[in-house]
Amino acid sequence: MRVFLQQRPETGEAPRYIQLTLQPDLFGGWELLRESGQIGGRAQLKREQYLLQSEADAAFEKARDTHLKRGYQITFTQGAPQP
Repeated sequence: MRVFLQQRPETGEAPRYIQLTLQPDLFGGWELLRESGQIGGRAQLKREQYLLQSEADAAFEKARDTHLKRGYQITFTQGAPQP
């Protein structure tokens, strides 16, 4: 599952983004990747491990909803319906 969110840029700034990716790992668990930064600039990658898919799904949805409340807009989704 993957979702790409962007925030409207201020005048003269590059837009900020966050990409959330939920994928299975090699050991039967789940991995939530959060990549964020400015388009064309530096990015930061955070990784969280989960044993159960339900916990990983809940964390993915919570992160997505938090950023939607902060003014980000969904621009691309893959593998999951939009809220």
